[in-house]
Amino acid sequence: MRAATELVATGHYPKRTEPFYFRAPGYPYFLAAATLGHPRSVAAGKAINAVLGALAAVLLAAFSARIFGSRPVAIATGIAAALHPGLVMLSTDVQSEPLFVVLLLISGYLLLAAADRPSSNLAIAAGAALALAALTRPAALALCPLLAAPLFDRRWPLRARAQVAASGLLGLTLALFPWTLRNAIVFRELVPINDAGGSAFYQGNSDWMMRFYEIQTPQEYSRWIGASFSDLERQTRAVDAASGGSPSALSRHFVDKTFQERGSDLAGWGRLLALKAWDWLRPYPHPLFWPRWVLWLVGAVNTAVMILAAIGLFRAPRPGVRAFAAAYLVLSMAVHVALIVVWRYRIASWDPVLLLYAGWAAWPRR
Repeated sequence: MRAATELVATGHYPKRTEPFYFRAPGYPYFLAAATLGHPRSVAAGKAINAVLGALAAVLLAAFSARIFGSRPVAIATGIAAALHPGLVMLSTDVQSEPLFVVLLLISGYLLLAAADRPSSNLAIAAGAALALAALTRPAALALCPLLAAPLFDRRWPLRARAQVAASGLLGLTLALFPWTLRNAIVFRELVPINDAGGSAFYQGNSDWMMRFYEIQTPQEYSRWIGASFSDLERQTRAVDAASGGSPSALSRHFVDKTFQERGSDLAGWGRLLALKAWDWLRPYPHPLFWPRWVLWLVGAVNTAVMILAAIGLFRAPRPGVRAFAAAYLVLSMAVHVALIVVWRYRIASWDPVLLLYAGWAAWPRR
Protein backbone atom coordinates (compact mmCIF):
# COMPACT_ATOMS: atom_id res chain seq x y z
CA MET A 1 0.00 0.00 0.00
CA ARG A 2 2.88 2.35 0.71
CA ALA A 3 4.44 1.62 -2.67
CA ALA A 4 1.12 2.12 -4.47
CA THR A 5 0.50 5.36 -2.56
CA GLU A 6 3.87 6.80 -3.55
CA LEU A 7 3.31 5.66 -7.13
CA VAL A 8 0.01 7.57 -7.24
CA ALA A 9 1.45 10.64 -5.52
CA THR A 10 4.67 10.98 -7.51
CA GLY A 11 4.17 8.95 -10.66
CA HIS A 12 7.38 7.01 -9.85
CA TYR A 13 7.89 3.67 -8.18
CA PRO A 14 9.94 4.07 -4.97
CA LYS A 15 13.53 2.83 -4.83
CA ARG A 16 12.88 1.20 -1.47
CA THR A 17 9.47 0.00 -0.28
CA GLU A 18 10.63 -1.98 2.78
CA PRO A 19 13.47 -1.41 5.24
CA PHE A 20 15.66 -4.02 3.49
CA TYR A 21 14.42 -4.36 -0.13
CA PHE A 22 12.07 -2.88 -2.67
CA ARG A 23 8.93 -4.84 -3.34
CA ALA A 24 8.11 -6.42 -6.71
CA PRO A 25 5.96 -3.89 -8.58
CA GLY A 26 3.10 -6.05 -9.87
CA TYR A 27 0.67 -5.79 -6.97
CA PRO A 28 1.36 -2.12 -6.08
CA TYR A 29 0.71 -1.11 -9.70
CA PHE A 30 -2.41 -3.28 -9.77
CA LEU A 31 -3.62 -1.86 -6.44
CA ALA A 32 -3.11 1.73 -7.60
CA ALA A 33 -5.07 1.09 -10.80
CA ALA A 34 -7.81 -1.14 -9.36
CA THR A 35 -8.63 1.31 -6.56
CA LEU A 36 -8.72 4.20 -9.08
CA GLY A 37 -5.84 5.95 -7.38
CA HIS A 38 -6.93 5.30 -3.77
CA PRO A 39 -4.67 2.43 -2.66
CA ARG A 40 -5.00 3.38 1.02
CA SER A 41 -8.63 2.26 0.98
CA VAL A 42 -8.50 -1.04 2.83
CA ALA A 43 -12.14 -1.81 2.01
CA ALA A 44 -11.52 -1.33 -1.72
CA GLY A 45 -8.37 -3.46 -1.60
CA LYS A 46 -10.15 -6.29 0.18
CA ALA A 47 -13.13 -6.13 -2.19
CA ILE A 48 -10.82 -6.33 -5.21
CA ASN A 49 -8.96 -9.30 -3.75
CA ALA A 50 -12.30 -11.03 -3.10
CA VAL A 51 -13.10 -10.60 -6.79
CA LEU A 52 -9.69 -12.07 -7.68
CA GLY A 53 -10.39 -15.03 -5.40
CA ALA A 54 -13.71 -15.63 -7.14
CA LEU A 55 -12.02 -15.34 -10.53
CA ALA A 56 -9.46 -17.96 -9.47
CA ALA A 57 -12.31 -20.42 -8.79
CA VAL A 58 -13.75 -19.79 -12.27
CA LEU A 59 -10.31 -20.21 -13.88
CA LEU A 60 -9.77 -23.49 -12.05
CA ALA A 61 -13.10 -24.75 -13.36
CA ALA A 62 -12.09 -23.78 -16.90
CA PHE A 63 -8.69 -25.40 -16.43
CA SER A 64 -10.32 -28.60 -15.20
CA ALA A 65 -12.68 -28.68 -18.17
CA ARG A 66 -9.78 -28.33 -20.59
CA ILE A 67 -7.69 -31.06 -18.96
CA PHE A 68 -10.37 -33.63 -18.15
CA GLY A 69 -13.16 -32.75 -20.59
CA SER A 70 -15.87 -33.16 -17.93
CA ARG A 71 -18.36 -30.41 -17.13
CA PRO A 72 -19.43 -31.94 -13.75
CA VAL A 73 -15.81 -32.31 -12.61
CA ALA A 74 -15.06 -28.74 -13.69
CA ILE A 75 -18.05 -27.33 -11.78
CA ALA A 76 -17.19 -29.37 -8.68
CA THR A 77 -13.57 -28.16 -8.84
CA GLY A 78 -14.68 -24.54 -9.10
CA ILE A 79 -17.00 -24.92 -6.12
CA ALA A 80 -14.26 -26.62 -4.09
CA ALA A 81 -11.88 -23.76 -4.93
CA ALA A 82 -14.46 -21.18 -3.87
CA LEU A 83 -14.84 -22.93 -0.49
CA HIS A 84 -11.21 -23.93 0.06
CA PRO A 85 -10.07 -22.47 3.44
CA GLY A 86 -6.61 -21.46 2.25
CA LEU A 87 -7.75 -19.74 -0.94
CA VAL A 88 -10.56 -18.00 0.95
CA MET A 89 -8.05 -16.75 3.54
CA LEU A 90 -5.78 -15.33 0.83
CA SER A 91 -8.69 -13.34 -0.57
CA THR A 92 -9.60 -11.63 2.70
CA ASP A 93 -6.67 -9.25 3.03
CA VAL A 94 -4.73 -6.69 1.00
CA GLN A 95 -1.88 -8.89 -0.19
CA SER A 96 -0.41 -10.01 -3.49
CA GLU A 97 -1.26 -13.72 -3.49
CA PRO A 98 -4.77 -13.51 -5.06
CA LEU A 99 -3.38 -11.62 -8.06
CA PHE A 100 -0.48 -14.06 -8.27
CA VAL A 101 -2.83 -17.08 -8.31
CA VAL A 102 -4.95 -15.57 -11.10
CA LEU A 103 -1.93 -14.72 -13.25
CA LEU A 104 -0.37 -18.16 -12.70
CA LEU A 105 -3.60 -19.92 -13.67
CA ILE A 106 -3.96 -17.76 -16.78
CA SER A 107 -0.38 -18.56 -17.77
CA GLY A 108 -0.85 -22.30 -17.29
CA TYR A 109 -4.18 -22.37 -19.13
CA LEU A 110 -2.80 -20.43 -22.09
CA LEU A 111 0.30 -22.63 -22.27
CA LEU A 112 -1.87 -25.76 -22.32
CA ALA A 113 -4.09 -24.24 -25.02
CA ALA A 114 -0.99 -23.25 -27.01
CA ALA A 115 0.32 -26.81 -26.87
CA ASP A 116 -3.06 -28.31 -27.80
CA ARG A 117 -3.50 -26.28 -30.99
CA PRO A 118 -0.47 -25.51 -31.40
CA SER A 119 -0.42 -21.68 -31.28
CA SER A 120 2.53 -19.31 -31.04
CA ASN A 121 0.26 -16.39 -30.15
CA LEU A 122 -1.21 -18.21 -27.16
CA ALA A 123 2.29 -19.23 -26.08
CA ILE A 124 3.45 -15.60 -26.19
CA ALA A 125 0.45 -14.66 -24.02
CA ALA A 126 1.28 -17.51 -21.62
CA GLY A 127 4.86 -16.27 -21.26
CA ALA A 128 3.66 -12.71 -20.71
CA ALA A 129 1.23 -13.87 -18.00
CA LEU A 130 4.05 -15.75 -16.27
CA ALA A 131 6.17 -12.59 -16.41
CA LEU A 132 3.35 -10.63 -14.76
CA ALA A 133 3.11 -13.35 -12.09
CA ALA A 134 6.88 -13.01 -11.51
CA LEU A 135 6.51 -9.23 -11.28
CA THR A 136 3.96 -9.93 -8.53
CA ARG A 137 5.91 -12.67 -6.74
CA PRO A 138 9.50 -13.00 -8.07
CA ALA A 139 9.78 -16.70 -7.14
CA ALA A 140 7.66 -17.38 -10.24
CA LEU A 141 10.69 -16.50 -12.35
CA ALA A 142 12.08 -19.93 -11.43
CA LEU A 143 9.16 -21.47 -13.35
CA CYS A 144 10.29 -20.09 -16.73
CA PRO A 145 11.85 -23.47 -17.79
CA LEU A 146 8.32 -24.89 -17.81
CA LEU A 147 7.52 -22.68 -20.79
CA ALA A 148 9.64 -25.13 -22.81
CA ALA A 149 7.22 -27.97 -22.00
CA PRO A 150 5.62 -27.96 -25.49
CA LEU A 151 8.94 -29.33 -26.80
CA PHE A 152 7.98 -32.69 -25.28
CA ASP A 153 4.51 -32.84 -26.85
CA ARG A 154 4.94 -35.50 -29.55
CA ARG A 155 1.56 -34.87 -31.16
CA TRP A 156 3.18 -32.25 -33.38
CA PRO A 157 6.35 -32.02 -35.52
CA LEU A 158 9.50 -30.84 -33.75
CA ARG A 159 9.53 -27.55 -35.65
CA ALA A 160 6.01 -26.67 -34.44
CA ARG A 161 6.85 -27.69 -30.86
CA ALA A 162 10.03 -25.61 -30.87
CA GLN A 163 8.17 -22.60 -32.21
CA VAL A 164 5.56 -22.80 -29.43
CA ALA A 165 8.22 -23.18 -26.72
CA ALA A 166 10.31 -20.32 -28.12
CA SER A 167 7.19 -18.14 -28.31
CA GLY A 168 6.50 -18.70 -24.61
CA LEU A 169 10.02 -17.62 -23.69
CA LEU A 170 9.67 -14.64 -26.05
CA GLY A 171 6.47 -13.54 -24.32
CA LEU A 172 8.18 -13.78 -20.93
CA THR A 173 11.13 -11.71 -22.15
CA LEU A 174 9.01 -9.04 -23.81
CA ALA A 175 6.82 -8.59 -20.73
CA LEU A 176 9.78 -8.43 -18.32
CA PHE A 177 11.89 -6.13 -20.48
CA PRO A 178 10.24 -2.75 -19.67
CA TRP A 179 10.64 -3.23 -15.91
CA THR A 180 14.18 -4.58 -16.24
CA LEU A 181 15.05 -1.59 -18.41
CA ARG A 182 13.54 0.74 -15.81
CA ASN A 183 15.73 -0.85 -13.13
CA ALA A 184 18.80 -0.53 -15.35
CA ILE A 185 18.11 3.19 -15.79
CA VAL A 186 17.35 3.82 -12.11
CA PHE A 187 20.07 1.66 -10.54
CA ARG A 188 22.51 1.30 -13.47
CA GLU A 189 22.54 -2.44 -12.80
CA LEU A 190 20.85 -5.55 -14.18
CA VAL A 191 17.94 -6.14 -11.78
CA PRO A 192 15.26 -8.27 -13.51
CA ILE A 193 12.56 -7.65 -10.89
CA ASN A 194 13.74 -6.49 -7.46
CA ASP A 195 16.56 -6.79 -4.94
CA ALA A 196 14.84 -9.10 -2.45
CA GLY A 197 16.48 -12.37 -3.52
CA GLY A 198 19.53 -12.07 -1.30
CA SER A 199 17.46 -10.86 1.63
CA ALA A 200 14.97 -13.72 1.24
CA PHE A 201 17.82 -16.23 1.05
CA TYR A 202 19.31 -14.80 4.24
CA GLN A 203 15.99 -14.67 6.08
CA GLY A 204 15.28 -18.29 5.18
CA ASN A 205 18.72 -19.77 5.92
CA SER A 206 20.48 -17.56 8.48
CA ASP A 207 21.01 -18.03 12.18
CA TRP A 208 17.75 -16.14 12.66
CA MET A 209 15.83 -18.92 10.90
CA MET A 210 17.61 -21.54 13.00
CA ARG A 211 16.34 -19.68 16.07
CA PHE A 212 12.82 -19.53 14.64
CA TYR A 213 12.51 -23.30 14.96
CA GLU A 214 13.32 -23.04 18.67
CA ILE A 215 10.38 -20.68 19.37
CA GLN A 216 7.71 -22.09 21.67
CA THR A 217 5.32 -19.20 22.40
CA PRO A 218 3.79 -16.18 20.61
CA GLN A 219 5.70 -13.92 22.97
CA GLU A 220 8.99 -15.47 21.91
CA TYR A 221 7.96 -15.03 18.29
CA SER A 222 7.22 -11.33 18.82
CA ARG A 223 10.68 -10.82 20.30
CA TRP A 224 12.28 -12.86 17.52
CA ILE A 225 10.55 -11.02 14.67
CA GLY A 226 11.42 -7.63 16.13
CA ALA A 227 15.07 -8.49 16.68
CA SER A 228 15.53 -10.20 13.30
CA PHE A 229 13.96 -7.34 11.34
CA SER A 230 16.03 -4.80 13.26
CA ASP A 231 19.17 -6.72 12.37
CA LEU A 232 18.19 -6.91 8.69
CA GLU A 233 17.53 -3.19 8.62
CA ARG A 234 20.87 -2.46 10.32
CA GLN A 235 22.77 -4.56 7.78
CA THR A 236 20.88 -2.98 4.89
CA ARG A 237 21.70 0.54 6.04
CA ALA A 238 25.38 -0.33 6.36
CA VAL A 239 25.54 -1.88 2.87
CA ASP A 240 23.58 1.01 1.34
CA ALA A 241 25.95 3.53 2.92
CA ALA A 242 28.99 1.70 1.55
CA SER A 243 27.60 0.94 -1.92
CA GLY A 244 25.45 3.97 -2.66
CA GLY A 245 22.25 1.92 -2.59
CA SER A 246 23.35 -0.77 -5.04
CA PRO A 247 20.76 -3.62 -5.27
CA SER A 248 23.36 -6.15 -6.42
CA ALA A 249 25.71 -5.20 -3.56
CA LEU A 250 22.87 -5.72 -1.08
CA SER A 251 21.98 -9.12 -2.53
CA ARG A 252 25.63 -10.23 -2.56
CA HIS A 253 26.04 -9.14 1.05
CA PHE A 254 23.13 -11.24 2.27
CA VAL A 255 24.11 -14.28 0.20
CA ASP A 256 27.71 -14.08 1.47
CA LYS A 257 26.50 -13.58 5.05
CA THR A 258 24.28 -16.67 4.76
CA PHE A 259 27.17 -18.86 3.61
CA GLN A 260 29.37 -17.46 6.39
CA GLU A 261 26.80 -18.42 9.01
CA ARG A 262 25.94 -21.84 7.52
CA GLY A 263 29.32 -22.78 6.02
CA SER A 264 30.68 -24.35 9.18
CA ASP A 265 27.45 -26.23 9.94
CA LEU A 266 26.39 -28.07 6.78
CA ALA A 267 24.62 -30.79 8.78
CA GLY A 268 22.64 -28.12 10.60
CA TRP A 269 21.77 -26.50 7.28
CA GLY A 270 20.49 -29.85 6.06
CA ARG A 271 18.26 -30.14 9.12
CA LEU A 272 17.02 -26.60 8.53
CA LEU A 273 16.11 -27.41 4.93
CA ALA A 274 14.26 -30.52 6.14
CA LEU A 275 12.29 -28.41 8.62
CA LYS A 276 11.44 -25.91 5.89
CA ALA A 277 10.35 -28.74 3.60
CA TRP A 278 8.00 -30.01 6.32
CA ASP A 279 6.67 -26.48 6.80
CA TRP A 280 5.81 -26.50 3.09
CA LEU A 281 4.25 -29.97 3.08
CA ARG A 282 2.45 -29.63 6.41
CA PRO A 283 -1.34 -29.76 5.76
CA TYR A 284 -2.22 -27.42 8.63
CA PRO A 285 -1.07 -23.86 9.44
CA HIS A 286 1.57 -23.12 12.05
CA PRO A 287 0.33 -24.08 15.55
CA LEU A 288 1.98 -20.99 17.00
CA PHE A 289 -0.47 -18.64 15.30
CA TRP A 290 -3.80 -20.49 14.99
CA PRO A 291 -6.31 -22.05 17.45
CA ARG A 292 -6.63 -25.79 17.65
CA TRP A 293 -10.00 -25.99 15.87
CA VAL A 294 -8.50 -24.22 12.83
CA LEU A 295 -5.59 -26.66 12.78
CA TRP A 296 -7.95 -29.65 12.81
CA LEU A 297 -10.38 -28.25 10.23
CA VAL A 298 -7.78 -27.01 7.77
CA GLY A 299 -5.59 -30.04 8.35
CA ALA A 300 -8.46 -32.42 7.60
CA VAL A 301 -9.43 -30.54 4.41
CA ASN A 302 -5.86 -30.28 3.14
CA THR A 303 -5.01 -33.89 3.98
CA ALA A 304 -8.01 -35.07 1.97
CA VAL A 305 -7.09 -32.77 -0.93
CA MET A 306 -3.47 -33.95 -0.93
CA ILE A 307 -4.41 -37.65 -0.88
CA LEU A 308 -6.94 -37.22 -3.68
CA ALA A 309 -4.49 -35.09 -5.67
CA ALA A 310 -1.84 -37.81 -5.38
CA ILE A 311 -4.36 -40.31 -6.74
CA GLY A 312 -5.28 -37.93 -9.54
CA LEU A 313 -1.68 -37.27 -10.48
CA PHE A 314 -1.11 -41.01 -10.70
CA ARG A 315 -4.27 -42.05 -12.54
CA ALA A 316 -5.77 -39.06 -14.37
CA PRO A 317 -5.78 -38.86 -18.19
CA ARG A 318 -3.26 -36.84 -20.20
CA PRO A 319 0.04 -38.15 -18.78
CA GLY A 320 2.00 -35.27 -20.31
CA VAL A 321 -0.09 -32.74 -18.38
CA ARG A 322 0.30 -34.85 -15.24
CA ALA A 323 4.08 -34.81 -15.67
CA PHE A 324 4.00 -31.05 -16.17
CA ALA A 325 1.93 -30.59 -12.99
CA ALA A 326 4.31 -32.81 -11.01
CA ALA A 327 7.33 -30.88 -12.31
CA TYR A 328 5.61 -27.63 -11.38
CA LEU A 329 4.92 -28.85 -7.83
CA VAL A 330 8.53 -29.99 -7.36
CA LEU A 331 10.05 -26.82 -8.81
CA SER A 332 7.83 -24.39 -6.91
CA MET A 333 8.51 -26.21 -3.64
CA ALA A 334 12.25 -26.39 -4.26
CA VAL A 335 12.66 -22.67 -4.93
CA HIS A 336 10.75 -21.74 -1.77
CA VAL A 337 12.56 -24.26 0.44
CA ALA A 338 15.86 -22.92 -0.90
CA LEU A 339 14.81 -19.33 -0.12
CA ILE A 340 12.09 -18.87 2.48
CA VAL A 341 8.95 -20.81 3.35
CA VAL A 342 5.77 -19.00 4.32
CA TRP A 343 2.59 -21.04 4.44
CA ARG A 344 0.53 -18.63 2.38
CA TYR A 345 3.15 -18.91 -0.38
CA ARG A 346 2.49 -22.65 -0.42
CA ILE A 347 -1.27 -22.06 -0.64
CA ALA A 348 -0.85 -19.76 -3.65
CA SER A 349 1.65 -22.04 -5.38
CA TRP A 350 0.38 -25.55 -4.67
CA ASP A 351 -3.28 -25.59 -3.71
CA PRO A 352 -4.77 -24.68 -7.15
CA VAL A 353 -2.94 -27.61 -8.78
CA LEU A 354 -3.82 -29.98 -5.93
CA LEU A 355 -7.49 -28.99 -6.24
CA LEU A 356 -7.47 -29.70 -9.98
CA TYR A 357 -6.36 -33.28 -9.55
CA ALA A 358 -8.26 -33.84 -6.31
CA GLY A 359 -11.45 -32.78 -8.09
CA TRP A 360 -10.91 -35.37 -10.80
CA ALA A 361 -10.06 -38.14 -8.30
CA ALA A 362 -13.03 -37.36 -6.05
CA TRP A 363 -15.67 -37.37 -8.81
CA PRO A 364 -17.42 -40.76 -9.14
CA ARG A 365 -17.04 -42.51 -12.50
CA ARG A 366 -18.78 -45.54 -13.91
